[in-house]
Amino acid sequence: MQVEFKGLVPYVATYEAMQAFVATVHPANTENLNEIGRLPSQNLREVLWICEHPPVFTQGLAGKAEHVVAAGDIPVVQTNRGGQVTYHGPGQVVAYPMIDLKARGYFVKEYVYRIEESVIRTLAHFGITGHRVRGAPGIYVRIEEPASHARLLGADGLPLTDQELGTRADIGKISALGIKVSRHRTYHGVALNVAMDLSPFDRIDPCGYRGLRTVDMASIGVQASWVEVAQVLAQQLVTRLA
Repeated sequence: MQVEFKGLVPYVATYEAMQAFVATVHPANTENLNEIGRLPSQNLREVLWICEHPPVFTQGLAGKAEHVVAAGDIPVVQTNRGGQVTYHGPGQVVAYPMIDLKARGYFVKEYVYRIEESVIRTLAHFGITGHRVRGAPGIYVRIEEPASHARLLGADGLPLTDQELGTRADIGKISALGIKVSRHRTYHGVALNVAMDLSPFDRIDPCGYRGLRTVDMASIGVQASWVEVAQVLAQQLVTRLA
């Protein structure tokens, strides 16, 4: 899997390029790879794009209009990924793995787990403990104690589930995940908040959870550049998705 750092790129153009890449680059069409001159990575069957986007809200297939509270001047783009509404903006590392799950020998559930593990290992590199929450894909952190390894527990003392997310002021989402799989090939991916303007998240119910707090690495006390985080996340994804 080759890694390509794209920098700041428009969301819609990137989305369309992902769709075109996955539709054309699969085992049945490998003989046509050299004919795709307009696509980046035309000679590759698997690729990882690392980028950031100008401000945009994106809706997943399950997205409900009421979760976009006040889009204002930020465009809303309907997509075919899983999940609900999220926000992309400068200062956020976005990773799009386009791989063949059948060739790699694992299924979607494990693919999601491996992506989440890549984010957890990336955060650990910078001294942050990332947590999973049952029923809510993505990675979460303790806002006041981001290095704490203590498990996230609900009011009943059991592991926290998505049902309580919007009620917890001590927990923030730092990474959102939404994927699409077509003929065993993946696209869309994962976003990790590094140092960004978080105010647009107040205009939506992040990932469909009203009241869910969204944080970035800077807001919980970690000073790291976009490039540093992007490089670590890219290496983790290459390793974990192998």
